[in-house]
Amino acid sequence: MKFKSLNNNSKKVNFLEAAISGLAPDKGLYFPEKIKMLDKNFFDSIYKLDDHEIAKKVISPFIGNVIDERSLDKIIEETISFPFPLLNIEKNIYCLELFHGPTLAFKDIGAKFMAKTIEYVIKKNHLGKITVLVATSGDTGGAVANGFYGINGIEVIILYPKNRVSRIQEKQLTTLNGNVTAIEVSGSFDDCQNMVKRAFIDNDIIKLKKLTSANSINIARWLPQMFYYFLAYKNLKSKSNSITFSVPSGNFGNICAGLLAKKIGLPIKNFVASTNINDVIPKFISTGKLIPKKSKTTISNAMDVGDPSNFIRILNLYDSNLTKLKKDFYSYSFTDSETKIVIKKIFEKYGYILEPHGAIGYLGLKKNIEKSDDDIGVFLETAHPIKFSESVEKIINKKVVIPERIKKVLEGKKKSVEINSYSELKNFIIKN
Repeated sequence: MKFKSLNNNSKKVNFLEAAISGLAPDKGLYFPEKIKMLDKNFFDSIYKLDDHEIAKKVISPFIGNVIDERSLDKIIEETISFPFPLLNIEKNIYCLELFHGPTLAFKDIGAKFMAKTIEYVIKKNHLGKITVLVATSGDTGGAVANGFYGINGIEVIILYPKNRVSRIQEKQLTTLNGNVTAIEVSGSFDDCQNMVKRAFIDNDIIKLKKLTSANSINIARWLPQMFYYFLAYKNLKSKSNSITFSVPSGNFGNICAGLLAKKIGLPIKNFVASTNINDVIPKFISTGKLIPKKSKTTISNAMDVGDPSNFIRILNLYDSNLTKLKKDFYSYSFTDSETKIVIKKIFEKYGYILEPHGAIGYLGLKKNIEKSDDDIGVFLETAHPIKFSESVEKIINKKVVIPERIKKVLEGKKKSVEINSYSELKNFIIKN
């Protein structure tokens, strides 16, 4: 399998080359040259396979022979080391909990897979030090910090928007130290992301540092997110032939992985991209005009993105044909007020505590599957509610139980570097 740049001005590379580079030399996102369908027998017998076998079957065509089988088995084993429970919340509505990993967020899967892949490359090719540069709107940073912490030959620099992540998210970013540096940016997530993009094309930096990205623009972080769609399907296959996934969406890497899973054969009816008031994509679906805009702050902060990087991959999956895309893909936006109402409603009715992103996923799913009583709907609960306890506890008027692993994080001492401009980031990277 080769990967091409979506800017179409760089040579094609293999999986490991794309993972190490993050972005192509022409600054385009890497994308599979060809989409190969999985065989029908795999789906017919998927319920007989264990989770590791399924993950290996899904990811192997993209990796090819650049990782030996034994090493790939080990990477998958270390990646899928926690459960992905499906909870039946109400009739035909399931919640896929993706927060049982080390940092209590769905991004643990991609971050761990990528970290182990980069570690494999460093050892195999005897590479020098690699700098992982990443922007986060909340959960990415914690997952990346945890995934890469303590790996020899890697330094991690994480940019996050000051006062725009939750207390626990900030603690996860700023208390590990070691080979992880947290940089607090006066601005939004989009500002952080733009700084990272500038660094990747800054010759003064790239002649001194070997940079790679750990955002979902990196294929080694993006592609493994297909795993839990297949695992959920395995558990629901006997219940319905018509399954819809609703995905809380910010930078659109997660739902893009789901759509790729559908393209390689996963028999899912459709996908719903559920967003907060940062509604660039819902408006695109309704108007056909893709107009990035400055992000707005909400209680679902991981989705506060005004220019989602991964949507270009979704467009490529559908040959930039909006009519074809709209057959598989719906997108709706919801306000903080609507989010709070449904968190309170679900808690009072079922005793289940949603966090703001999962709540928006639920809202999008309900709006979509009301069209058919035969559909099974799955919404993604992408983080543990404790990570957003400041807002959730006020809504449900109840304390959220703090998991033991978070108690240790909260005891850690924050250490970060504050910057106000790209020039300050550049100086920090060069001098350190």
